[in-house]
Amino acid sequence: MRKMDTVFIGLMLFSMFFGAGNLIFPPFLGAEAGSSYWLAMAGFILTGVGLPFAVLFAVSLVKGGVQTIGNRVHPVFSTVFMVVIYLSIGPFLAIPRNANVAYEMGLKPFVGSDSNAALILLLFTVTFFALVYAVSLNPSKMEKYMGRWITPILLLSMVLLCTVGFFKLDAPLQSPSANYQSGAFSTGFIEGYNTMDALAALAFGIVILTAIGQRGIQDRKQLTNFTLKAGLIAGTLLTLVYVSLGLIGGKMAATGSFENGTDILAEASTLLLGKSGTALLSFIFTLACFTTVVGLTTACGQYFSKLMPSVSYKKVVLLVTLVSFTLSNLGLNQILKVSVPFLVTAYPLTIVLVILTFFNRFFKNSKKVYGSAVLFTGVFALMDGLAAFGVDLGPVQVVKDFLPLSSMGLQWILPAIVGTAVGMVLSSFSNEHSPVNELEVKAS
Repeated sequence: MRKMDTVFIGLMLFSMFFGAGNLIFPPFLGAEAGSSYWLAMAGFILTGVGLPFAVLFAVSLVKGGVQTIGNRVHPVFSTVFMVVIYLSIGPFLAIPRNANVAYEMGLKPFVGSDSNAALILLLFTVTFFALVYAVSLNPSKMEKYMGRWITPILLLSMVLLCTVGFFKLDAPLQSPSANYQSGAFSTGFIEGYNTMDALAALAFGIVILTAIGQRGIQDRKQLTNFTLKAGLIAGTLLTLVYVSLGLIGGKMAATGSFENGTDILAEASTLLLGKSGTALLSFIFTLACFTTVVGLTTACGQYFSKLMPSVSYKKVVLLVTLVSFTLSNLGLNQILKVSVPFLVTAYPLTIVLVILTFFNRFFKNSKKVYGSAVLFTGVFALMDGLAAFGVDLGPVQVVKDFLPLSSMGLQWILPAIVGTAVGMVLSSFSNEHSPVNELEVKAS
């Protein structure tokens, strides 16, 4: 495979990752973290860039990808977990969120708020999803559309906005808000969940491996090698964008208070470039959200068409598009209500599965290790999710709060370690081993 093919696939991967959350959360983190910015951003990058990269790496290591990793717990768990992930990063959460943000930032500033808002949103989403459907129908050309054309335009637009911001915004970073006065790194770490990129990486892995495979690369080591290179390109670009947007948010904090990252970027673009800045920001948001939605739609189409061979890829893409279109018209606030509870439940499980994949050789694919680690982690991750939904945990909350790192939202770490240790002990007593597992370990 040519070097430029790797570059274009890396650019395509960046464009798929870079959506609504990637634009919104870094500037708000910068404004809130203030003088603790670099520590908070380090935590954000760890989960917003490092974790998705690790997920891609893990998926590329194992023949069969995410489904095989999940099978190490149990085939039923694997299917249920992946279906929930794909539905959440697809039509039930991430796709409608991106479509709504594209409307809120791409078109709404020019039409204002009036009685026809619902109709305008309807017309926007009809156009938006018609284009998404058209591009998603041919995944083999995604690298051409997104890697060679759309992403360079998106990056040039981001460079223009950030460069002007660096030259014109010279206010010092303010004092950190209450959330960042202590534990800035861990707060940034949790904020990185909101990008949903680690979960998206579970889905995008199949898209990237397919794109590489279409260039004649079938050897597992070569697939992993090219996936790592593409991931490094995407990860480097994401890091540069996050740091730049975060600094703009940090410097904008001196001009007033803001409710979210969209307010910061809207105010900054107008301050820096006037009406042209508003148009530029609208273009950036629309393009970023569009590429992410195309990537997620394609990933859902490829996964569900393989899970259900009787349903063609085109039919899945059509269904995902129609469901996403319908939910997008519910409005952004309704969609965001379920995002945080889901993320704080799903992320710990994803992190544990990825870490176990890297250390798989030490316990030879033992289902007891995987099952025990996921069970212990899942119980406490679910507690966090229920609490985020507003459920009163009663006495259970006391147990949760007693655990180390609970104040940082990382109370699941100790149970994950304990669960892994328990699984290893059980595995050693049962002498769990199988020829199939041994072959898989060698392949990975």
